[in-house]
Amino acid sequence: MAAPSSATAAGPGVPAPSGGPALPPELADATRDDTALRRFLHGLPGVDAVGLEQRAATLATRSIKKASKLWAIDTAISMVDLTTLEGADTQGKVRTLCAKARRPDPEYPEVPRVGAVCVYPDLVATAVEALGASGVGIASVATAFPSGRSNRTVKLADTELAVQAGATEIDMVIDRGAFLSGRYGQVFDEIKAVKAACGSAHLKVILETGELATYDNIRRASWLALLAGGDFIKTSTGKVSPAATLPTTHLMLQAVRDWKDQTGELRGVKPAGGIRTTKDAIRYLVAVHEVAGPEWLTNTLFRFGASSLLNDLLMQRRTQLEGHYSGPDYVTVD
Repeated sequence: MAAPSSATAAGPGVPAPSGGPALPPELADATRDDTALRRFLHGLPGVDAVGLEQRAATLATRSIKKASKLWAIDTAISMVDLTTLEGADTQGKVRTLCAKARRPDPEYPEVPRVGAVCVYPDLVATAVEALGASGVGIASVATAFPSGRSNRTVKLADTELAVQAGATEIDMVIDRGAFLSGRYGQVFDEIKAVKAACGSAHLKVILETGELATYDNIRRASWLALLAGGDFIKTSTGKVSPAATLPTTHLMLQAVRDWKDQTGELRGVKPAGGIRTTKDAIRYLVAVHEVAGPEWLTNTLFRFGASSLLNDLLMQRRTQLEGHYSGPDYVTVD
C-alpha cells in the first residue's frame, strides 16, 4: 500500500456533502415508493460469505513497509473520531478529551489532529468551546442513541439540539426493528428527515451491523442509507457485540465504491467499536486501499470510531521515531 501525499493523508476535515447531480434512473426509481425500494434492495447481489471472509482474512495478513508505517499511523490518527459516550461523562472529561484531540502528543507537535470528537448532544457546547477553531470536527450521536427506540419527533429534536449547540457531524442510528421487519420505506424516510434536520452538518448513519444478522442485510442497509442521503455509513454504536469487523467493513466499502461508480459521488465509511490497536487500524487501512481505493485514504471519507485506539497509535508512533517501545506512562491514557 503506497502512501499518498501527506497533505491528503493528515489534514483534518469533514465528509464531502451528499448533494450533487441527479441520481441515475435505476437509483432514482428505487426511491419512488416502498415497493420500488424493496425491489431494489432485494435485487442486490447476494453476498458470498465464504469469499468475503476469506478475502478479508487474506488482506489482514498484508504488511506495510517500514518506511510507510509512520505515514499509516499518522493517517490513522487523523481518522479517529475520539469518542466518549458514557452516562458518567462530565464537562471536565470532555474538555480533557478535546485537548488531546487538538494535540494528541504534546512532545511531537507535528502529530496530526484527530478527525473529530464525538459526544452526547448535551455536551456538544462544551466541545465547541474547548475545540475553538482547531479544525477538529464536533460529532454528536443522536436519534435516541444507541437503541433508536423513540418516535421520530423525539429523534429529530435530538438531532436539532446537537446541531444548534454546534455539532458539525451527526451520528444517527437506524431503526433496526423497522429494518428487520422489512419496513424499508420507514427507515428511508427517517434517514431523509434526519439529514434535513442536520442542515450543514454531515450525517453518519449507524447500521448496528451486529444486530442485522446477515451479510445480505448489511449490504441492503448500506445501500438504503446511501439512497437516503447519508454522507457516511457506520458499522456500530460500540454498545453491541459484535461491533466493527473486517468483513462487514469490506461490504460497506464495496457499497461506497459502487455508489461512486454509479453516481460519481464520494461517500464515507466509519467502522466503530473494538478497534484498539495500531495493527488493527493498519488492517483497516489496507482494506480501504484494496476494496474502495486510495481515494478513500483520507479522513473526509474514512473514520475510526474509537476511544482507546489513539493511545496505541501514539505509543507505536514513538516506537517508530525513538527505536524503542514507549509504554502508556509516556502518553496520556484516557
